[in-house]
Amino acid sequence: MSRRRIAAVLAALMCFGATIAAAARHSSDTGDAVWVRGLEPTLPIVARYRFDGPGEAAWSDVSGNGHTLTPVAGNDGVAVLTPHGAGTAVRFPALCDSEPCPRLALRSPSTAALNPGSQPLRYGASVLLDPSDTSDGQNVLQKGFSAEGSQYKLQIDGRAAHPSCALVDTERTIHLAVAGITVADGSWHAVECRREATALTVLIDGSAQGSARIPAELSIDNDQPLSIGAKSAYGDNDQYRGLLDDVWVAIG
Repeated sequence: MSRRRIAAVLAALMCFGATIAAAARHSSDTGDAVWVRGLEPTLPIVARYRFDGPGEAAWSDVSGNGHTLTPVAGNDGVAVLTPHGAGTAVRFPALCDSEPCPRLALRSPSTAALNPGSQPLRYGASVLLDPSDTSDGQNVLQKGFSAEGSQYKLQIDGRAAHPSCALVDTERTIHLAVAGITVADGSWHAVECRREATALTVLIDGSAQGSARIPAELSIDNDQPLSIGAKSAYGDNDQYRGLLDDVWVAIG
């Protein structure tokens, strides 16, 4: 094969790859946001929520480990199930600037299986957030509180809506990995927090976007519930304002 023909083939392959990458980043021609799935966790999944099924079935833990969610609401907050792919996603209360504001959290009671200790830990969710729905801070998933014991958390920070991952142990030092890019663009994104040895990494659509060093001995063990979409249904609850799907925790 001539050098000119080899160059032409390589150029065509590069163009095809760019086209595929663009399709993964942007909305489809129909106006529906493309759903970019994250890589499947390689650790044992201890809890997973896909929000499919009628009624209470939407809150089932599809990992089979029994960590069923219960909606906890304040000021008439309601979880709205909306079509997504072959199933449904859950829509949380819209942005509200005037109290009383609707509030909603999905919670599962604490179990030993949800506490990673110092083991490898991965957790994440598929998120869709519009640019007009950002706020000072929105919690996607958390277990524990930074000022009370220990915690792992995935949140979307500030009006710029950069995802971040937080780990806290009994020393109360907050270890934070912050992504350098936003996810508030009206499209689906797979966001993951990954703790391996002395590294905490935040990934978006399978690519690392920020990291922080953590102590190898950092241990997370608390009796707080796993909470999705907010830390509570009370005031100053860091309410998430978009859609969530495929929320999961993997430990081991």
